[in-house]
Formats: sequence, C-alpha cells, structure tokens
Amino acid sequence: MAEEKIELEIVTPAKLLFSGAADMVVVPGGEGDFGMLPGHAPMLSTVRAGTIDIYDGDKVTAQVFVEGGFAEVTDERCTVLVEKAMMVADIDKAAAEKRLTDAKAAQGADKDHVDGLDGPEVTAAEAMVSAAD
Repeated sequence: MAEEKIELEIVTPAKLLFSGAADMVVVPGGEGDFGMLPGHAPMLSTVRAGTIDIYDGDKVTAQVFVEGGFAEVTDERCTVLVEKAMMVADIDKAAAEKRLTDAKAAQGADKDHVDGLDGPEVTAAEAMVSAAD
C-alpha cells in the first residue's frame, strides 16, 4: 500500500510556485496556523502573511513565504492562492529589513494616518523579516 500524502499547490497570479506531495503542510491562516494531513476535512481559509511549512516525515523540507490569499483544502489536496510568494531560501534579509524600515517610515510620515490603512505592508514586511531569520 502506498504511503498517503497530501498534494500541495502554491499559486500566484504570475506562476505556479510549488507543486508536490507532503506528509503534512502548515499554513498561516487568517485565524491562526493550521496543519493538514491526508484525509483532512474540506475547508476554505484566508491566508495571512507568513511561512508555509512543508513536511516530509517529521522534518520541514521546504518553506514558502506568502503574502495573503486563500487556501482550499480537501481530503487529498491543498491549493493556496496568494498575491505574492517566494521560497524562504530566496529571501534577501537585507532587502526584507529595508522593506520593513520603509514601511514603518511611510506609516509614520503620514500626518493624516488612519490606523490600519497601511498596516498590511508593515505586517507583510515583519513576516518576511521573521521568515528570513
């Protein structure tokens, strides 16, 4: 009997970033991280900026940084549709830190700033810096 895996696809508007099988996948959902194993109950979830962990056995074998989107889960597949994504290994830490500095500066420079209006850029930049660590 073949070992059960969950099929994972991570898709951006520009390309299919990842397609493969995993023993477990952990996604940064809008309400908190959630993990999927083969046989998971069907669900839809928003995805917040963060890192998708892809497991082979009990080890993380790949990590993908994503910036917001949606995830559809079935008993044998997880499809994650996101605005932006990149392999964590490809993140330039200095560029991520500059992005965070710039986002915070832009937020602070707006005298008529409305709380939350530019928060998503700061949040995404913070998640990217965290992923790069």
